[in-house]
Amino acid sequence: MSSSPHLRGILLALAGFTFWVLADTTIKVVGRSPLPAYEVLGFMGLFVSISVAVYCFIRRELRRLKPVAPHHQVVRSLLDLVNNLCVVVALRHVTLPLFYILVFMAPLAVTLLAALFLRELIGTRRLLAVLAGFAGVIIAVNPFSSSRQGDLTGYAACMVCVACFSVNIVWSRVLLRTEAPESLTFFSGIVQVGAGLIGMFFHAAPVDGKLLIGLVGVGIFCAGGALCVFGALRYISASSVTQYHYTQLLTGSLVSWLIWRQPPTLWMAAGGVLIAAAGLYVALPRTHSA
Repeated sequence: MSSSPHLRGILLALAGFTFWVLADTTIKVVGRSPLPAYEVLGFMGLFVSISVAVYCFIRRELRRLKPVAPHHQVVRSLLDLVNNLCVVVALRHVTLPLFYILVFMAPLAVTLLAALFLRELIGTRRLLAVLAGFAGVIIAVNPFSSSRQGDLTGYAACMVCVACFSVNIVWSRVLLRTEAPESLTFFSGIVQVGAGLIGMFFHAAPVDGKLLIGLVGVGIFCAGGALCVFGALRYISASSVTQYHYTQLLTGSLVSWLIWRQPPTLWMAAGGVLIAAAGLYVALPRTHSA
């Protein structure tokens, strides 16, 4: 692959994960309100879909919203739905730096899934790197410490996020052979709106002006992140894209410190370094053949 498309893929991946840091930060702020998680999810999907539709309208490319294989997109959108719901839940139970450290298992999981379903080769050393990454998670969580920056609900939600996100990335890599990034993002937003409306039918909390602004921001940032990451998947491999997940530790920790004055603990930093080192070991050799 020529250097120009490869560089474009890298820049899109970096932009995408940065957008998602902004989205996660806004979700954490909104999450301090009494809004149920499904209501946050519904509004998120609404503003994601509106953002993508406006983007396509401005570019006069509304046709790119139409799915080629709706049944395949339903599966991907349901994975996205569960992932985003667990993101909302997790960010109410863990700090932002710990959230990113825990979800750093995703690049390692993507590598394993790519080996199973996309027939990408994985050797013994890379398998050991995956195990090292898991050890990093244990260190970061530090279950024997009396000082916690999260609870079991947050940890469990993060693990579900990792599972859904990883399968989603690999599946999206396949779908992007025929589907447009705009279609994947728009369709997913519509599914989230539907799920949110079902929950709000039974109970909905009032949304004031400040919350509405926050929810609009979540939708815009989520849409921007998704479009960039899907765009990156068109140029470089799934495992290459996910290695840039690790940039979220820097941006997420910086944002967390600026807003909440929450620096990562020593255990979190040590675990994060081990997870990042393991993930980079797994992913970097693949960039040369992406």
